[in-house]
Amino acid sequence: LIVGLIDFALLVYAFYTQYDFSNPGLQLVESYTWVEQLDLNWSVGADGLSMPLILLTGFITTLATLAAWPVTFKPKLFYFLMLTMYGGQIAVFAVQDMLLFFLVWELELVPIYLILSIWGGKKRLYAATKFILYTAGGSLFILVGALTMAFYGDTVTFDMRAIAAKDYSTNIELLLYTGFLIAYGVKLPIFPLHTWLPDAHGEATAPAHMLLAGILLKMGGYALLRMNAGMLPDAHATFAPLLIILGVVNIVYAALTSFAQRNLKRKIAYSSISHMGFVLIGIASFTDLGISGAMLQMVSHGLIGASLFFMVGCTYDRTHTLMLDEMGGVGQKMRKVFAMWTTCSMASLALPGMSGFVAELMVFV
Repeated sequence: LIVGLIDFALLVYAFYTQYDFSNPGLQLVESYTWVEQLDLNWSVGADGLSMPLILLTGFITTLATLAAWPVTFKPKLFYFLMLTMYGGQIAVFAVQDMLLFFLVWELELVPIYLILSIWGGKKRLYAATKFILYTAGGSLFILVGALTMAFYGDTVTFDMRAIAAKDYSTNIELLLYTGFLIAYGVKLPIFPLHTWLPDAHGEATAPAHMLLAGILLKMGGYALLRMNAGMLPDAHATFAPLLIILGVVNIVYAALTSFAQRNLKRKIAYSSISHMGFVLIGIASFTDLGISGAMLQMVSHGLIGASLFFMVGCTYDRTHTLMLDEMGGVGQKMRKVFAMWTTCSMASLALPGMSGFVAELMVFV
């Protein structure tokens, strides 16, 4: 917890003192040569897209470490995995090199897999295996896409800005876009690639939930914005109507499925999928307002989703059940928790005055 707090304090300090908010470009850049022949660099930096998500990661991971207080089984391994994940997630949002991006994207899967399979519920192995198969399968598309983009044309480079500047043929762009959409669609999650999420949430512990809902889903949205919309603009114009349709399906289908769930964790997991539909529509809107709305929706849902799962952990600790039909009268016994539940639920339904409302309104406009 102390390491998490120091890290978060350093992040806030760095962005508060060193970061120029009026400049949308890449700042706080660090670059060291790694493998010269392939133009592979350890290259990190932050811009308007990654800065809010890096701060969100610091905040949510520190809170998740606090929520992990009741973990007594193999605590050293548990906290080691939490900190590995902290590093991996910040790296995903900060790296500016395509191959390095793939490596940290993969690094970040291992701790979640282990946290699910060691500290999860009864069906934890099924949920963890499904999670790793879906996400690792999706990651292959990232690797193939990254190599294709790096070796395309006269120069071999993995630097994101150099890759974005290359002039791809239309067919190659469409193929790359499709591959990336599948890879990031699993993470976001887009219907029909979403089925791993309710299973993973159904079996995870409170800290793992907070990281899954608060940060992991945002990696998909961030990568869609950074790579699909940023590097492949022509293909993005072709795919935008499809993204809007998928976004609407996500919102409606996942919300209806959420209504039908009796298990509290699965209910909130489906509502997360529904909220991510707004991010898709915002990305596909081709307007500054829409993309800012998608970005704000990611940050706001990161806070709302994490707080809802924190409340689930709270409630489960006291009632030892997740079934809603066994929870009658809980509000009278746990008044403070009940009040917090009400507030978080209002934020989740995008009540005016809450962060969700601003984000969803921007996307709708």
